[in-house]
Amino acid sequence: MAAIQGFEVPVHRALTEPILLGGAPRAVAILNGTLAAAIGLGLQQWIAGVVIFVAGHTLAVFAAKRDPDFMAVLARHLRQRGWWRC
Repeated sequence: MAAIQGFEVPVHRALTEPILLGGAPRAVAILNGTLAAAIGLGLQQWIAGVVIFVAGHTLAVFAAKRDPDFMAVLARHLRQRGWWRC
């Protein structure tokens, strides 16, 4: 299909890429940081908070490299879990 002259619109890359914080999806990074801060500051378990943050962020980054929308896919999978059960 040929493009019609005068009807081309540039699409910036920021509009098509997912929003990531440190390589992890934004919502997952915020949730992980909040959980780690609550454990580290609230319960005064500093090492546990750091370990939870590092482990959670590492897993989120690995999952986001494979599929940046893995949280939406996981939520849909959990919601439709019993559909294909044999």
